[in-house]
Amino acid sequence: MTQERVDLDSSVGYALKQAAAALRSAMDAALRPLGLNVPQYACLELLGQRPGLSAAELARGAFVTRQSMHTVLQGLQDRGLLARPSTAPHGRALPTQLTDQGARLLSQASRAIAEVERRMLHALPASGAERLRQDLTACANALNTVEDG
Repeated sequence: MTQERVDLDSSVGYALKQAAAALRSAMDAALRPLGLNVPQYACLELLGQRPGLSAAELARGAFVTRQSMHTVLQGLQDRGLLARPSTAPHGRALPTQLTDQGARLLSQASRAIAEVERRMLHALPASGAERLRQDLTACANALNTVEDG
């Protein structure tokens, strides 16, 4: 029986992991002066674009566990960056909103992350960024379809 091996020099998955690690490192460095990490930034960005999301929705959107998101939310709330009601208006989900302070910090963080993304995509041709986004979305969809099916 022969075992197929992945050639790291030609592996798309390995190149994608390298890019993801480099992106995460650059994002961490850009957010550090603002006192944020990537999951905290993701939470703020999601709330900035979709106010009222629950902790479970935020966890899915930020690619972290529910337990991790509760820690993120508590830390951001303690810093006065977001507000959550003490009781759920409907069901069990506590909708979360950015405070004015949270919105101001998000604005700074968004600019810092946009600069990281600009640096990352600088090496691509003008149409390359959109093509890359479409291709990566197609790859994710292909894998999610297999997992869901």
